[in-house]
Amino acid sequence: MAILRSPSRVPARTGPVPEGLVQLRMPEVRFRFLDALWIQVTGTRCNIACRHCFSSCGPKADQIPMMSAGQVDEALEEGRSLGMRQVYFTGGEPFLHPDLPRMVRAALRLAPLTIVTNGLLIDDRAVEMILEESRRTRYSLDLRVSLDGTTAEENDRVRGRGTFEKVSETLRRLGRAGLSPLVAVVEHEGIVRAEARERFLQFLRDLGIARPRVQFQSLFRMGREMRRTHGYHDLGVLASAPLLSEVESRLPCATGRAVTSQGVYTCPMLVEHQSARLGDALAKSLHPIRMNWDTCQTCMLDGLHGSN
Repeated sequence: MAILRSPSRVPARTGPVPEGLVQLRMPEVRFRFLDALWIQVTGTRCNIACRHCFSSCGPKADQIPMMSAGQVDEALEEGRSLGMRQVYFTGGEPFLHPDLPRMVRAALRLAPLTIVTNGLLIDDRAVEMILEESRRTRYSLDLRVSLDGTTAEENDRVRGRGTFEKVSETLRRLGRAGLSPLVAVVEHEGIVRAEARERFLQFLRDLGIARPRVQFQSLFRMGREMRRTHGYHDLGVLASAPLLSEVESRLPCATGRAVTSQGVYTCPMLVEHQSARLGDALAKSLHPIRMNWDTCQTCMLDGLHGSN
């Protein structure tokens, strides 16, 4: 029998579900195949400290150290041997890594690559690197650029003063180079995808993006976001809600794993939780997991991927 608790009586929190609720047998997610290999190349080191960041990244955040180029090479090779279909470089901010061009080239020898970035460090030199590596490979090199509003008032309240103008200039630079990045929008207060989709697409067209793409992402109530607003209230929802097969197949833990300098984790949202660590070897992590973290509510109930 599921235990459901009232949000008004349960303190907001995030992290592993308490032991008493774990005994309710949280849904099990079977591992299907290695589609996405997430590599946290810069750990939690970032050039900004977004107020809604789910992993508390920032300029001084070193709880997860930066990976060496050698560690990234090892992760890529192990991923290749296990049939990975695509690679994501994330962090932190990947463009802070001094060896990023080398690592980009290594990844593109094996699979399509997406760099998840805030866009603030993409200068003309970085654009040239992106264009050059794109010409060298038969695989796609994509950028996922974060922007949380079509005005400074919307975006800067969570990403920091001045970031809207700087990211807008980056998008103009990418547009002039003929690149069409995917713009990722977190649905924080004031951003509702049903109302904002066409507004974002037109905004990107006005910046010179020929083929604008927008992905709306649900808010993860963990990390710095938990302190900004609140964490998860209803700790029994995972035990009470059925895991439908069509939902299970879309969960990141069903077809992906995250590699950091500290080991392999179930997904990129849980890299700060030692309870989500699956060991040192990627090959030994490809097994079913249970949704034992309250963060899993967002993926299960709201959806992770959003709409493009």
